[in-house]
Amino acid sequence: MAARSWKTEAVVLRSIRYGEADRILHLYTLERGRIGAIAKGARKTSSRFGARLEPFSHVELVLHEGRGELHTVTGASLLRSHDASRTDAYRMAAGHVGLEAMLRLFIEGEENPRAFHALTRFLDLLDTTAVALPAVPGLDPLLLSFQLKLLWLSGYLPHLAGCASCGEETGLVAFSPQAGGGVCEACEAGSLPVSAEGFGGLRALLERPLADAPGAALSERARRDALRVVESSYEFHGGFRLRTLAQRV
Repeated sequence: MAARSWKTEAVVLRSIRYGEADRILHLYTLERGRIGAIAKGARKTSSRFGARLEPFSHVELVLHEGRGELHTVTGASLLRSHDASRTDAYRMAAGHVGLEAMLRLFIEGEENPRAFHALTRFLDLLDTTAVALPAVPGLDPLLLSFQLKLLWLSGYLPHLAGCASCGEETGLVAFSPQAGGGVCEACEAGSLPVSAEGFGGLRALLERPLADAPGAALSERARRDALRVVESSYEFHGGFRLRTLAQRV
């Protein structure tokens, strides 16, 4: 293999048409975290790997590192297509929120194998988890658990054991992204109200493995509180709102 080429597992987060036949890819890789790449000729019917480079795809890639910012895809083997999620409207909506969270939370070129494995586990579970309809993708327990774990892995684990402002161990009534977690009544000014159910749900979603999240007995109020905590954390720590999430609630 050429010195400037390397092989890695990756998940396709986003695929954008470029030129007449190419695709620009946003990838999350096991070896180097989030990177950009170009797949030349991927939209041609004769392409060897075009169909393997759609969002959700878990692939093994051979990438060439050139002088520019984008790597070039020179080989692609499909490990998991995640067609079950790509072809089901509910799963696809939830999945795109997870992919955008990866894209926005993690900076380019920063290796984080735990985040990569959390992403592949999330997509595997999304394929097989039963959906209780009618349901709202943004309030899905698996998706909420995944996003909370991504906040943790990116350095923004919310403090829920006591008041993040004064240290009081009981009576949390609100969430303050500025303070880094739950706050008591005396410190709640300007914070986001969260119910006792919400705090219980947040702890359950953070402490349980992803595989146990779908079975968590969370009320709609608890799930909505958890979603508000996630959204406020994105906005305060990252300065962004997820476009896909705004469309799914």
